[in-house]
Amino acid sequence: MQLIARTLAILLLVAAPAWADDIRTERVHFHKGASSATVKGTLKGYDSVDYVLGARAGQSMNVSMATDNTANYFNILAPGKADEAMFIGSTSGNQYEGTLPASGDYKVRVYLMRSAARRDEVANYRLEMIIQ
Repeated sequence: MQLIARTLAILLLVAAPAWADDIRTERVHFHKGASSATVKGTLKGYDSVDYVLGARAGQSMNVSMATDNTANYFNILAPGKADEAMFIGSTSGNQYEGTLPASGDYKVRVYLMRSAARRDEVANYRLEMIIQ
């Protein structure tokens, strides 16, 4: 029994990096006087990117993404909500428009669906973010 437990522990330690969710984070800066920013990027496999932008409660946010991979989406996470998305692109599409509920840093998380990530697919995208 101890041999099985040790073997399982070793397997979990070796496999853990494959389960790790390394999300690259990039702060979005608006040019002086601008209310929008556009970024371009590429994802491969399990890559994800969080684009972080500050906003105030009551402001409107519009985010849209153009991509060459139909399994490429984005989620939006409100301030203080580390893993709870207020918008889920895979069910709602690659366009969001709404009034922000809280002040703070919002994350626009760009990712590939798991099925595409397993196949190590690549996605090239253009993400436009507008805050007014």
